[in-house]
Amino acid sequence: MNMRDFKVSVPTTLAFVVQGMCWGSFAALIPVLKSAIKASDSQFGMALLLATIGAVAAMWTAPIFERLLGRPVVAVLAAGLGVSFLLPGLAGGLGFFIFAMFLASVASGALDVLMNARVSTMEAALKRSLMNYHHGMFSLAYAVSAFLTGLARAAGFSPFQIFLGVCVVALLFAVFVLKPTPTASASASSAPSNTHLGFGVFISGAIMLIAFMAEQSTEGWSALHLERTLGAGAVGGALGPTLLGGTMALGRFSVQILARFYAPLGISAIAAVVSASGAFIAALASSVSMAYVGFVILGLGVSVIVPMCFAIVGAMVSEDVRTQAIARTAAFGYAGFFIGPPAMGFLSEWYGLSASFAFIGASLLLVPVLGLFLARRMK
Repeated sequence: MNMRDFKVSVPTTLAFVVQGMCWGSFAALIPVLKSAIKASDSQFGMALLLATIGAVAAMWTAPIFERLLGRPVVAVLAAGLGVSFLLPGLAGGLGFFIFAMFLASVASGALDVLMNARVSTMEAALKRSLMNYHHGMFSLAYAVSAFLTGLARAAGFSPFQIFLGVCVVALLFAVFVLKPTPTASASASSAPSNTHLGFGVFISGAIMLIAFMAEQSTEGWSALHLERTLGAGAVGGALGPTLLGGTMALGRFSVQILARFYAPLGISAIAAVVSASGAFIAALASSVSMAYVGFVILGLGVSVIVPMCFAIVGAMVSEDVRTQAIARTAAFGYAGFFIGPPAMGFLSEWYGLSASFAFIGASLLLVPVLGLFLARRMK
């Protein structure tokens, strides 16, 4: 990337930053939010499961959002995401918490599809890899937000007060998201048809499903694992999602450079094995420091998989169907939310959080196998 790439990427970058801030603060607040609604592990996992129905529905209908709102759609959704995260801070019971997270998931799901589609279009227009950079900025924002939230918790701020601060920043950033971004020319967007496109979207979605399950489950349960299983305090617990987000940012910024020289599927396979080893270390951790090491390794590996899938799908299709293809891949991938939250919750309640992270590690080892099928069909 050169300086011009950074400048033209500002609007989309800030959309990724807004989403990272919202989910980073949420992850660091999970222990106190869970306590406020008096939910068991399985109930909390099921609440997150039900909430993600909104995200999946929004992903399927994201092209409709785009047609209705036009160019400002990403800015509107970024602002809506910041506002929607005020509600979980007010939740005093399980029902309202599910409703609040459902609304937040709708905004997040639609924003996820449309900002990734916009980055993919920019890649086609500029002939450069930009996906890992944008996802790296999401991870960096997530890490900073999680850490600052941990400090705010320790200082006595309530979840609503913390989410209000995030909302104000999100609304300010949404103004800059309104700026136009490069679009592909007609000649650049006429990609050759791919007879295996349906299969490619399906397999890419399956790989993304595993990555999302690992990424989001770890984001959602790492603080709880550190605080409850290993005895870390509020700041120590917040360091779990902070380290995950920080190392994911590092991994994505590094792969932004490596993507110029190596095939996306090969990078994804190696990354999956690395992240699986991190999950197993976190599962077997007997101390807070050992768990931190596991989350660092997990973050470095899993950071690569989702942006690589978006880049692969975006490159396989022409601009006129890019949003739809990315929407289908993301919606299928988000099914990881239907597996991850309840699996983590139920395994935690039956066998402990260590077993939950071992399950994540085993799932990540399936990514190289799926990558082989995709590589063969893409030839």
